[in-house]
Amino acid sequence: MRLATRLWLLGAVVPVVGVLLALLLAGHLFEAWLERTVDGALLSQAAVESVSLFDGPGGEPHLHLERSPLEHEARPFAPVAELFGPEGLRLLSHPPGRGDALGPLVASPRPGAPPLFETVRGGDGARWRQLSLGVKAPSSGVYTLRLSASLAQQDAAVRAFDAVTLAMAALLGVVLFGLQTWQARWLAGRLSRLRGLICRLREGSLREEPGTGARGDEVSEVEEALREAGGRLEAAREAQEELIARAAHELRTPLALMRTSLDLALWKERDARALREALEETRREVVRLSALAGSLLDLASFGRGRWEVREGDLREVVEDAAAAARAEAEARGVWVTVEGPEPAPCAFHVSSVRQAVDNLLANALRYAPEGTEVAVRLTLEEGRWRLSVRDGGPGIAPAHREAVFQPFFRVESKGPGTGLGLSVVQEVAKRHGGRAWVADGEVPGTEVVLELPAGGPGSPSKSE
Repeated sequence: MRLATRLWLLGAVVPVVGVLLALLLAGHLFEAWLERTVDGALLSQAAVESVSLFDGPGGEPHLHLERSPLEHEARPFAPVAELFGPEGLRLLSHPPGRGDALGPLVASPRPGAPPLFETVRGGDGARWRQLSLGVKAPSSGVYTLRLSASLAQQDAAVRAFDAVTLAMAALLGVVLFGLQTWQARWLAGRLSRLRGLICRLREGSLREEPGTGARGDEVSEVEEALREAGGRLEAAREAQEELIARAAHELRTPLALMRTSLDLALWKERDARALREALEETRREVVRLSALAGSLLDLASFGRGRWEVREGDLREVVEDAAAAARAEAEARGVWVTVEGPEPAPCAFHVSSVRQAVDNLLANALRYAPEGTEVAVRLTLEEGRWRLSVRDGGPGIAPAHREAVFQPFFRVESKGPGTGLGLSVVQEVAKRHGGRAWVADGEVPGTEVVLELPAGGPGSPSKSE
């Protein structure tokens, strides 16, 4: 079903039909209420007439309305009063001659029985509401008092009510139909733009201009979410392309050096020493390529799959990483210290956090001067563990403290390392809902902080 058809059906046809049914029911209730009002008036008049029906001279029956001084003024709306004798013959009628159009008495109610109400049609087809009441005469016999009120005014009121309500329902239907037509076209236009946006995203056109449509409704929220997702995907694609370009550049350099070294070794006869130097240089480049490939694989693996986060002891992981780094530290004349609470309960992915700590220690050992200390400190602040690694090296200038977390960035372009270690640390922090940064401080010396939520990814921070 098309959107416009659904809006017309649910927004115009169904409401109008419901209004018509409600007005039809209201019309019947209104008509019944008018009849009850007429019944009340007839009952009041019958009460007055029945009490003093035989209080005339000699006990002769009479109707009081015909002797009323207001009889002329009340005649247009007063009921027709008739009195029938025990034999069912009409004895009295007021106004005179009006009772002939109402027909003879069909049945005489028993004395003491409840008044009998019924709706009849007169000789002219008009509707009348009648009350029949049996009244026992003081002498003998049962007389019947019949009061008849015309329902012409009530019928006219009901017809006017029906006409007005029908006109209002028709007007409401036209207004609703127009509103739903406008709403259908408006929504169809917005959904068409949304469909176009989705098609462009599907085709790879991820960058979109900010929306200029309506704000504050669900469609605009979906549109903004799609635009934001497209922007993020575009940024991720650009970052991926840049990473691939930089990786290709970084891979090309050692490969070129290896090829040059091998070409020179094969170009002419060389002694064993020269060949050994060529092979050692090639091996260094192979080691560099291996480290670079491993870092690239680690960086790419963080965006795939779902990590299995478990409760564990963060201090134990830090101690294991420090113990593994002490052999290299001793060879460089550097010592590694660890301080912090034991245990350090945290929900984390063990292997990735261990890799991040290894990278931090490797960076610190690479730049730490001989005879200095690499200090690892673990603290808990507001529900988040902060793991800091500080060395006594040359430090990182404030202008480079954010850039060092970008892939392949190195403060010294010819320095050691692949430029991916801190990028891996940052990705580990992000996947855990934390962050990584270079702490402010005076150089020399560098302190890198890895922050992880104690409750695991997505857990709120809280003061301990």
